[in-house]
Amino acid sequence: MAMDDAAWARHANPWSGWSRLSVLPLLSVAAWSRIWLGWGALAPLALVLVWTWANPRLFPPPASTGSWMSRGVLGERIWLTQGTDPAFAHHRPMVRALGLAGALGLGLLLAGLALLAPAPTVAGLAVAMLSKLWLLDRMVWVHRDAGAPGLPPD
Repeated sequence: MAMDDAAWARHANPWSGWSRLSVLPLLSVAAWSRIWLGWGALAPLALVLVWTWANPRLFPPPASTGSWMSRGVLGERIWLTQGTDPAFAHHRPMVRALGLAGALGLGLLLAGLALLAPAPTVAGLAVAMLSKLWLLDRMVWVHRDAGAPGLPPD
């Protein structure tokens, strides 16, 4: 995604974070639309890819970063830059497990989309999305453990 400091600041807006959760469902509908649109399904697929790139850049930086979503996004950035720091070692097993669960869900989702099979599509989407939300909650912990300023007391 090649996000710079400005893009991360904008992505910390809760509107950006919450609307970003639409990517996998929209991608699923775009892939499924090949039934109705044939090769024309490439158009909605392209729109989803544009949305994926543009979303973290569309919203203004938030007035406050105290919301759960803002702290999760900022925690994700901390994790990406400092995740190997020994201070975050206690998060690694859960981050790995949630990453694996998300990857398995994504694999199931992609298989369901390739086969146009509703059950694996929905199951994979659910596993991938729930894993992402749980990982986002873990990133809130990372944000707190990093001693990020402006946090409300626990």
